[in-house]
Amino acid sequence: MYALVDCNNFYASCERVFQPKFNGKPVAILSNNDGCVISRSEEAKEAGIPMGAPAFKIKELVKEKNIQLFSSNYPLYGDLSNRVMAILEQFTPNLEIYSIDEAFLNFDGLNIPDFHDYGLQMRNRVQKWVGIPTCIGFAETKALSKIANKIAKKFQDRTKGVYVIDSEEKRIKALKWTKIEDVWGIGYRTIKKVKLRKINTALDFIQPQHEAWIKKEMGVVGLRLKYELEGKSVLDLEPLKEQKKSIATTRSFPKQIADFDLLRERLTTFVAVSAEKLRRQHSCCHTIIVMLVVDKHSVKTSKYYFNMAVTLPFATNSTLTICNAAVDMLKKLHKGNEGIKFKKAGVILTELIDENQKQYQLFEEENPKHLALMKVMDRLNHKIGEAKVKLATQNLRLTWNMNQNHLSPKYTTSFKDILEIQCL
Repeated sequence: MYALVDCNNFYASCERVFQPKFNGKPVAILSNNDGCVISRSEEAKEAGIPMGAPAFKIKELVKEKNIQLFSSNYPLYGDLSNRVMAILEQFTPNLEIYSIDEAFLNFDGLNIPDFHDYGLQMRNRVQKWVGIPTCIGFAETKALSKIANKIAKKFQDRTKGVYVIDSEEKRIKALKWTKIEDVWGIGYRTIKKVKLRKINTALDFIQPQHEAWIKKEMGVVGLRLKYELEGKSVLDLEPLKEQKKSIATTRSFPKQIADFDLLRERLTTFVAVSAEKLRRQHSCCHTIIVMLVVDKHSVKTSKYYFNMAVTLPFATNSTLTICNAAVDMLKKLHKGNEGIKFKKAGVILTELIDENQKQYQLFEEENPKHLALMKVMDRLNHKIGEAKVKLATQNLRLTWNMNQNHLSPKYTTSFKDILEIQCL
């Protein structure tokens, strides 16, 4: 038996944990630079706030409906997510963290007489210990547990936030209720194709006459989904990915930038962040990619995307080495494009290897002192916090410039933001 645990309106729920005065009131979370809506409470949805709406387009509605806006507070959301996942591991060791607010659980080998009651225990513990509301769906396969979760969330009054598909009757009823566009694994490009074949529900999708077409159009992925919906488990929990295959740091600027020195400062900061992540997972990179993006809506040029890549003769995780290579590429990209204003920049580190597998070169190698220097920098920044030790070309006060006019405190990850309680 599988379960999918989904945190309800996760980002909005995280903000409410430490500010309960917003319980029952419309809350919306904005993306980086306070750009678009990326999470909404149920009250905000009812007030008419659409997902992905640009902040400037909903100013009047926010004021009219008294909607509370928050800037993205990812350190807070990430910490609360880790706490939720740690609680779920108490119920089964077989856990796959699917996203920051979702996890699949496998209960094979565990003697659980009543999954609905077990789900209520999980839900109540997460609510009591962390304060995050969840919904849980149980079924024989991962795809069916996704559908069970949707039912639990849609009919919370009847299900108490937990729904179990444990019979053939329930499975057929759930598939008949589920629209094809709501099926896990059906992308927007596939929707038009399946609807042309009059496949409108998940039940339509698993009919025998469609199997050959599914195999032709969707391949083995489509067949696996069909088997999952039929109750045949073919998708196991995925192992935890310890290392990323590439590391990227890209950000939009609050204001478009044409000045080379300002672009260099931003790029240097992005390199420092990426290199620190690289060292944290004990990796080195061979290839560095730098990109610049022009706002095509405000500037008319023949080209809107500029990028360049360089492969080093040796693998490295030194901020200094990566920064020097990135700045050299920036000079070449900027040359001949003076006066063009860029809205976004970024750096991507790829072709990663484990630092213990690094091959040293006989004739060309970076300064061996970099390794010790990077260790000292990381240790000081970890101890002091918020990257106090930086390169000279970085802005000493900011990690990167972002509009965060509605940012809440980092209650659980920063000592200066810890809640203070007055005892009378």
